[in-house]
Amino acid sequence: MNTITKYAVFLIISLFLTQAGAQENDEVEATPEEIEALRENIRAYEKEALKIEVESINKRVSSKDITYEQGEDLKQEAAKKRALNIENRIDILEKRIAFNKRNNLPFPYSKRSDGKRKVSITFGDNDANLAGLKISDTKSTPVKYDIRTSNDMVFAIGFNNAIIDGVSLSDSPYKLGGSGFVELGWNWKTRLAKNSNFARLKYGFSFQFNKYDLKDNQYFTQEGSNTTIDTFGIDAKKIKFRTTNLVVPIYFEFGPYTKVEKKDRVRFHTWDKFKIGIGGYAGVNIGSRQKIKYEEDGDHVKVKQNGNFDVNPFIYGVGAYIGFGDLSLYAKYDLSETFKNDALKQNNISLGLRVDLD
Repeated sequence: MNTITKYAVFLIISLFLTQAGAQENDEVEATPEEIEALRENIRAYEKEALKIEVESINKRVSSKDITYEQGEDLKQEAAKKRALNIENRIDILEKRIAFNKRNNLPFPYSKRSDGKRKVSITFGDNDANLAGLKISDTKSTPVKYDIRTSNDMVFAIGFNNAIIDGVSLSDSPYKLGGSGFVELGWNWKTRLAKNSNFARLKYGFSFQFNKYDLKDNQYFTQEGSNTTIDTFGIDAKKIKFRTTNLVVPIYFEFGPYTKVEKKDRVRFHTWDKFKIGIGGYAGVNIGSRQKIKYEEDGDHVKVKQNGNFDVNPFIYGVGAYIGFGDLSLYAKYDLSETFKNDALKQNNISLGLRVDLD
């Protein structure tokens, strides 16, 4: 169905261009100078690409990755490839020009911002065109031989609670099932060794949302500089407390990898591989909020209390994860206490699933 649609669209466009070409053929016909400029553009592009390839090969020779003789062989292969590219691309260009002229189609061009004409040929990509050729003045980004640092988005979600001095988890004022955490951030991953990707350093920034679902009608109350847990005077449906932190995580990650070597590049992939990460994080608290829902005289009441609740402004802790591919089991523990005061000593603890979208 997609193929039929593509050909139908191509036919409609061709009919439109035929009509337009008949009306404005004198305005859009390319001059010999413009066609030669396109040929020269192809030559310049391939020569520049060859220059970049040769520089990359020279660097590999200098770093002893390959021998001098291997480098010379690679340079000859690159030169042959670029020469054939020039020959083939010019041939495709000239055939496309002849096709347009024979079928009374306009020569494609676009206007520069200064009003001068810029000639270009664009056939589209390999899945939606006839020739798979695109020629323009835009220079493509050269391929890097080795990329030691990559980046990805991190998302984690799971259960949240607190380790309270002298109180077991079963006696915690927070519900085990209702309390949870979410972490969302952006990380960079750097390979530590030149020729091995077994050890990596992961670092970046993350937003951590730690939520406590209080039970037995308890809620946080602040008296002066002290935050304590008290009993709410009315039977509440829900009482929740949340802290939001902005942290800088740093983890050492270890695990197997796949090394892929090509003539112009080398890549170290960790896709679908076992991994383990150990590290920590440090940052600041950027907000805290308490929500209380209850009924009073038949009305639904929702109270939102925003404030510092004497929450510790500086956050730091340790974390670890173990998993396969993008998915990991993730745990983190705040070494810093949630509150600054001595009335309520507790340290946040979280356990859940972590997704690293490498």
